[in-house]
Amino acid sequence: MSWIVSIISFLEILLLLYVATIDVATRLIRNEICLALALLGIAGQLTSPTHFVESLISATILFLLLFMIYQRGLIGGGDVKLLVALAIGLPLTGVIQLLTITALAGGVLALVHLMMRLLPYPRLAPAGSSLVRRVYAVERWRHLRHAPLPYGVAIACGGIWTIFSKGF
Repeated sequence: MSWIVSIISFLEILLLLYVATIDVATRLIRNEICLALALLGIAGQLTSPTHFVESLISATILFLLLFMIYQRGLIGGGDVKLLVALAIGLPLTGVIQLLTITALAGGVLALVHLMMRLLPYPRLAPAGSSLVRRVYAVERWRHLRHAPLPYGVAIACGGIWTIFSKGF
């Protein structure tokens, strides 16, 4: 049965890497990915109904808190969906770990974006430029236009860390 949990964890990590990539590219977190992560979380807990109930309760409380923050415009709807989808598959201690690591990764992400103010404005990246140069050019352009942070990257970091720590 542990091999099933390993496969589920591997799939969750792949989805989180995809979410981080897509969030940097588009600043959108797709509903289908959140649904898939929630279903994988549920599947990983089918052997323990008490853990499943605990996860649903903590995910519901997290949703209510994040929804209030979302209504104030302090967090995006996709970020709420992604955090709650991950919380469905975690016990309460895992949710706390997810939120802690996400906050730390978000702080690093914010520092990187603040440091971008000190860097020169790049010329457009010509065809054939490296991926890093193209991402830098686009992110610098977005930063100058006060675009939101791709916080899905921080959430993905928190999710991957939590998945690895619960035992891959």
